[in-house]
Amino acid sequence: MQRLFLLTLVSRLAAAGLLLVARFFPPFDAATPHILLRWDALHFLHIARRGYVYEHEWAFLPAPQFVLSLSVLASPFLSLLLAYDASSTISLSLPSSPVTLFLAPYAEPFFTYLSYKGMLYCAQSRYSAAALAFTLAAAFRSNGFLLSGFIIWGLLVQPVLERKPIRVTSFLSCVVLSVLPFAPFIAHNSAAYFAFCSAADPPEWCMRRLPLIYSYVQARYWNSGFLRYWTLQQLPNFLIAAPPLLAISTFSVHHLRHWLKSPADPGRAFFSASIAPHAIHALVMSAILLFMSHTQIVLRLAASMPITYWAAAWLLLEHPKWGRVWITWSVLWGALSILLWGAFLPPA
Repeated sequence: MQRLFLLTLVSRLAAAGLLLVARFFPPFDAATPHILLRWDALHFLHIARRGYVYEHEWAFLPAPQFVLSLSVLASPFLSLLLAYDASSTISLSLPSSPVTLFLAPYAEPFFTYLSYKGMLYCAQSRYSAAALAFTLAAAFRSNGFLLSGFIIWGLLVQPVLERKPIRVTSFLSCVVLSVLPFAPFIAHNSAAYFAFCSAADPPEWCMRRLPLIYSYVQARYWNSGFLRYWTLQQLPNFLIAAPPLLAISTFSVHHLRHWLKSPADPGRAFFSASIAPHAIHALVMSAILLFMSHTQIVLRLAASMPITYWAAAWLLLEHPKWGRVWITWSVLWGALSILLWGAFLPPA
C-alpha cells in the first residue's frame, strides 16, 4: 500500500509540475488569475460565496460548493488524503483528466472516491454503508443515483441468478437503500421549486408536469438532451472522447456476451461474474454520455468506473497492440489536457 501511495503522490506531483509549466501560456480569459479556477470551478466558487444567485447555477449540486466554502484549495488537499485511503483498494493510474481528478477544486475526486467506496462495500455485502457512500457521491454529481444499481444487483439480482430465495427483509432493505442516492437530486430540485415557483410570475419550467430545474437549465444553458450535442461543431469533442468510450463499451459488451452464455462459469479473470454489474453500469453511463450529454465529460468520469482499468488491462493482455495505443494516448492526452486547462481552453 505504501508503494502504491507513493506512485499516486508522484503522479500528482507530475501533474502539478506540468500545470506550473502551463502558467507560462497566456490564458484565454485573463479575468481568472488563479490557475486552478477554470470552467465549473468558477461556478462552484461563486455559489460557495454567494449561494445560488443565477438560474444556470442550479445545474450544479451543492456538495462541491460546500467543500469550497471551507477553502478554495480544499479539494486538492482533501483528494490527496482520500487517495491515501483509496490506495489500499484501487489504483487511479493513467487518468484522462489529471487536473480535475488530482488538483482543481472539482467534484471528480470526491465522486470517484465515494463511488469506489460504495462499490467496495457492495462487494463486502455492507449495503447500508454502500448506500451512504453512494448518497454522498450523488451530492457531488447528479448521475450518482445510478450507483443504486449496485445495491439492487447485490440484494435482488444476484440471489435470483444464484437461485436463492429473496427474503422480505432483503427486498424492503433494497427498496430503502437504493432510493437513498436519489435524495440529493430530489432535495436540490425541491429547493429550487420552493425558491422560484411560489413567485407571482414563476418561470416556465414550474408549469411542467415534472418541474425539475436541473433538466431545464441543462437543456437551456448547456444544450444537453437527446442528440442535441450531435452537431458538426462538436466533432472534435466526440473524437477526443472516442478512446475511453470505445475501450469501456467494447470490454463491457465482450464481458457481458461471455457472462450471458456462461453465468456460472467464471472462466478467465476478465469474465468473472463480479464484473457484470460494473459492465452494465458502464454501458448505461456510456450511452448517456454519448446521446444525452456533453460527450467529452467521459474524460473526467472514466476514472470513477473500475471498468476503465479492467478494459485497459484487457487490452494490454489480450490485444497488446491496442493496449500500447491506449497507454500512449492516455499519457499524451493527460499531459495535453493539463496545458489546455492552464490556458483556459476546452475541453474541461
